[in-house]
Amino acid sequence: MKDQLIIFDTTLRDGEQSPGAAMTQDEKLRIALALQRLRVDVIEAGFAAASPGDFAAVQTIAREITDCTVCSLARANAGDIHKAGEALRQGRRKRIHTFIATSPIHMEKKLRMTPEQVFDSAVGAVKLAREYTDDVEFSAEDAVRSDMDFLCRVFEAVIKAGATTINVPDTVGYSIPELWGERMRQLIARVPNAGKVVWSTHCHNDLGLAVANSLAAVQAGARQVECTINGLGERAGNASLEEVVMAVKTRSDVFEVETRIDATQIVPCSRLVSGITGYPVQPNKAVVGANAFAHESGIHQDGVLKHRQTYEIMRAEDVGWAANKLTLGKLSGRNAFRARLEELGYKFRSEGELAEAFARFKDLADKKHEIFDEDLQMLVTQSDAARTEERVQLVWMEAMSKTGTRPVAKVALNLAGEIREQQAQGDGPVDAVFAAIEKLIGSGAKLLLYSVNNITTGTDSQGEVTVRLTKDGRVVNGLGADTDIVIASAKAYVNAINRLEVPIERAHPQRSFEPTP
Repeated sequence: MKDQLIIFDTTLRDGEQSPGAAMTQDEKLRIALALQRLRVDVIEAGFAAASPGDFAAVQTIAREITDCTVCSLARANAGDIHKAGEALRQGRRKRIHTFIATSPIHMEKKLRMTPEQVFDSAVGAVKLAREYTDDVEFSAEDAVRSDMDFLCRVFEAVIKAGATTINVPDTVGYSIPELWGERMRQLIARVPNAGKVVWSTHCHNDLGLAVANSLAAVQAGARQVECTINGLGERAGNASLEEVVMAVKTRSDVFEVETRIDATQIVPCSRLVSGITGYPVQPNKAVVGANAFAHESGIHQDGVLKHRQTYEIMRAEDVGWAANKLTLGKLSGRNAFRARLEELGYKFRSEGELAEAFARFKDLADKKHEIFDEDLQMLVTQSDAARTEERVQLVWMEAMSKTGTRPVAKVALNLAGEIREQQAQGDGPVDAVFAAIEKLIGSGAKLLLYSVNNITTGTDSQGEVTVRLTKDGRVVNGLGADTDIVIASAKAYVNAINRLEVPIERAHPQRSFEPTP
């Protein structure tokens, strides 16, 4: 019988550290519910001490999720651990994940602590966390560059203090599979009482090796992998959940483990995360990319038609592509609309919210004959975006593009109750729209990214536009969708502008440290 590989999803914590990927409490809950349908084992819901908003999100997810362990990150200090414990108090299955850096460069340059101080903080943090839950995870940040003897000493002590999971992170994405597997193998062999805990790995993708390193750790004895949907995460991201899961499933001849993941939920979950965070999935992304099961070569097409397994090692329907079915049309009623969205994990908080979303649905149904699940998810995502405090609202816009002339756009915005109009030219209709908006609001923001993706197939598909802006060192993503790409672009730009208006209140767990009293 194979061992179970625990899938620890940190999309809501580490994934949110991607520039501009901050999520609202409602958005986090929707993703958590999707992760529950996916049947991940552990959901790292956030960093409860970061802000009141993060605390509330962890608390809500802990209360609502029943089939997964809900976890909060906490630095190795009393304040963080108390916050995490309080946020998780109502959870059915709860875990505190505490960490401290153990590499010489981090201890000296970032923490400004001696190895002995780090050792004492690690042990003290685990003991305190055990007062809130029997499920405590300890991570040695930057384990990849930590001294092996010191790592073994710390791990031995935190196991004795009550840690039940030991996580070995490649925080900076520095390792390669052969070396990472060997490090995991040595740790398990050298640390006393190693058999009393679950060994875990958390790999970053700076060299494009996060999944390979994670799988090497599994072969060396790790029984938990920390990963994110779509590989989302800080810098180049984390190990991709869908790639880890399908590698283990597809190569069951190699891996002596299995997961409890419902793989048919992978694509729906991927699309939900992409829509909420504004991070599009590249077409050639493994498993969830639009081209993952596409065959252009005539030789490949011929082979697949004759026998699928000649060129496909997985079935598209096994990871959820077949789930993207037609669900509703313009004649569908409000109850059918509500029921389908509840099946997709979204529950309306009031009749007014339902009425608003249903009106958006009817408007879309007049433009688009076939309404798919992805369209419904985008409607909800746009409703969530609209609940961001809107100082700026798009009233109407028009754009003209003609051969031989420079495109021109006219935009009307509601600026704190005052309707104002402006016209501008640009290198294209989208550029003209953005120029007109900037003439009206003068944000001074710099455009970092403009991305367009179709939500479903067909020429009447909604276009999903992501706009990434930066100002004064802050980065935000704006999202807009419409069957008209130029209108979608205007919506996305206005959404990003409104997000820039929301004050920053969350702390970053990697950028400050307060020693345990």
